[in-house]
Amino acid sequence: MRNYDIFIYGTADPRTGIAPQHLRYRFLHCVRAVATSVLSPAIWQRSLDRRLVDCEQGREVDGYVWGVKWQLLYPGMKLVRDSVDAQRWSQVLGLAFHEAVIETNGHNISLVFSDLSVDTRSGRAHTVPRG
Repeated sequence: MRNYDIFIYGTADPRTGIAPQHLRYRFLHCVRAVATSVLSPAIWQRSLDRRLVDCEQGREVDGYVWGVKWQLLYPGMKLVRDSVDAQRWSQVLGLAFHEAVIETNGHNISLVFSDLSVDTRSGRAHTVPRG
């Protein structure tokens, strides 16, 4: 409830020789976390069947399959420049806050947070540039 983890499986065209990687983005000190559906009301209406929460059963039903246990990170993740909420929290708490928007094929997530750490599944930490 204070920190939020987003797990990403990053891949590149195999011809590049870049190996796939599992990354964990840990957003620290989240003061706001909002998730909203990107599905239209028409798709929601077709996606109410309980079988759609199971990937195997959902294949037989016309609707959005919720049970895949992942979402496509598209269009992607970005920082919101000049976020009013982040500026307000920075002033109130005396820490630098930022806002990130994570857009997927099923939900959009907006987080206001003070810090970010990124590490691979093996636990090796990466430095995240600020600014």
